[in-house]
Amino acid sequence: MLKKTLLTVSFLTVLTTLILSGHLLSPSREAAQMDRTEIVTPLLPTDEVAHCGFVMAEIPQPAPQPKAKPTGRRTISAYDDMMRRAAAESGHDWRLLSAIAYHESRFNPDAVSKVGAFGLMQIMPRVAEQFNVPQEEARDPEINIRLASKLLNKIDRSLRLSAEATDDDRLCLMLASYVGGIGHVRDAQRLAAKNSENPEKWEVVSRYLELKGQPEYYEDSVVRCGRFTGIKQTLAYVRNVKSHYDKYCEQTL
Repeated sequence: MLKKTLLTVSFLTVLTTLILSGHLLSPSREAAQMDRTEIVTPLLPTDEVAHCGFVMAEIPQPAPQPKAKPTGRRTISAYDDMMRRAAAESGHDWRLLSAIAYHESRFNPDAVSKVGAFGLMQIMPRVAEQFNVPQEEARDPEINIRLASKLLNKIDRSLRLSAEATDDDRLCLMLASYVGGIGHVRDAQRLAAKNSENPEKWEVVSRYLELKGQPEYYEDSVVRCGRFTGIKQTLAYVRNVKSHYDKYCEQTL
């Protein structure tokens, strides 16, 4: 009887220790670890690697802006003239560049994300390197904007869209590539084509971006950038930048 009592006490002592140390808690801790964003950046000799891994920058607080010079026209930010000059070089609408800047940095030229993106347009150091621009120079607001504009052109070429692609689909695919990575978007396009769907439609590509979070899709032979876990952020980014772009177009010439 005494031996049985001692065994019971010993068992309860061990059980209590395990509970207090967290080893027998519910699986929520393990689930939380599984929910963390996984960034997969394989080494690939291709332009798609420029933004292969998904990283969502923190939204910085708005910075005090220098006063814009009066021009007799409605302004978006103190950087309108810089946006216009960059747009004239690249062919992009300056109001689109402004919408991107708003969502990337809230027009804060000193913004730096925890992953190293910097400036008005949140340029990654590797992007500045691709265009042979020293990082210190790339922090200058005008150069930062021009780099983003050049990156959009590079993304546009990498998407390999035909003349039949709509302007709206092209814009959505470019924005998704800018924030989520051209490599992941190209993966989604290849998956769409493999399944006889249109790789130039944002509705189709966004669905495959979401599916690229599942092993049967990100382990497919046509996929080069692995798992994608940033679908919610990417969809929100595309939607919000487009919304601001439309608003800026209504407000300005």
